[in-house]
Amino acid sequence: MPDIPNELHNFILENFLFGDDSREIGPDDSFLATGIVDSTGIIELIAFVETRFGIQVEDSELLPDNFDTISSLTRFIEKKLNGCTP
Repeated sequence: MPDIPNELHNFILENFLFGDDSREIGPDDSFLATGIVDSTGIIELIAFVETRFGIQVEDSELLPDNFDTISSLTRFIEKKLNGCTP
């Protein structure tokens, strides 16, 4: 199984913080509240998740509970990979 939290962290670091690793991203830091990812960035993040992990994100799953932190997104991806409905 892939190291999902690390892959998400690296994607966010490269695509939203442009490699600035001086800004620490904790597993429970809100992407929206901290300004790391805006609404347009969420679309990029969803595209990455779908492509990288081979899952389909349904409109009904586009909730902050699934997409606002590395921890919540990791849980979401793991459930989808295991065939569960998040």
